[in-house]
Amino acid sequence: MKIIKIHIILIISVLLIAGCFRYEEPEPEPEGKIIVLMYHRISAGEALNLYERSVNSFLQDLEYLRNNKINIIDFNDLLAIKESGKMPAGNSAILTFDDGDNSWFNIVQPILKQYRAKATFFLWVYMIGKNSFINWQDVELMSNYTFDGGVKPFTFGSHSYSHPFLYGSREKFSDPDEYDGFLDYEFRESKRIIEEHVPGNVEIFALPYGDGAGDENIIAAAKRHGYKFIRTSVHATINTSDSDLFLIPAIPMLDNTESNEIGLHLGL
Repeated sequence: MKIIKIHIILIISVLLIAGCFRYEEPEPEPEGKIIVLMYHRISAGEALNLYERSVNSFLQDLEYLRNNKINIIDFNDLLAIKESGKMPAGNSAILTFDDGDNSWFNIVQPILKQYRAKATFFLWVYMIGKNSFINWQDVELMSNYTFDGGVKPFTFGSHSYSHPFLYGSREKFSDPDEYDGFLDYEFRESKRIIEEHVPGNVEIFALPYGDGAGDENIIAAAKRHGYKFIRTSVHATINTSDSDLFLIPAIPMLDNTESNEIGLHLGL
């Protein structure tokens, strides 16, 4: 009987001690920001102009994202965020590339595969297959590449057909209908041609030179032709889930951009 009482006392003591140490749920990670990074050509050696970025700098960018737990997402994820009405926990980045340099296939693609990173590539359609630009066969190979699990990480969008100043060209047209026809051609033809070479629909547009951000005529033309996003060159981050998908800001990653500037924009 005495032994039983001792056991009971020990059990009660253990329960009392355990009650003093309540398990506290970790605080949820606060909502983050989304930064859209804008690249052009990635050079194997040193960058030759301001808009190029060396492969070493590009690798440093990806390492910075990884080390700072910045999740790489794409525009479909951005649409899902908007529809959910809630920003994701932690910071995110969207990788974008403008124009169509062949470094996308030779340099960028293998690196992104290594990092299992998504990216969106905006094509200057008239130039594809010319000079140092990527060709359609390589576009097809990239756009059909699939990660394990069925995810296609490489999306192709339009950077227009002829890469004009969309807003700046307005003064060339005395008739508003002619100007709308000009816009329609740039949105429609680029989309039509790209869709002949990639799976799915082309729904993302990047403004040439960043010209015309927020212009109602340009946005209306984009919507007429089935686009859901316009990426601009407005220097800012996405801070709320209700951001305008036809006025998406971006940060240019230039030759002289330091990788840690990504964090400065995100408040790190």
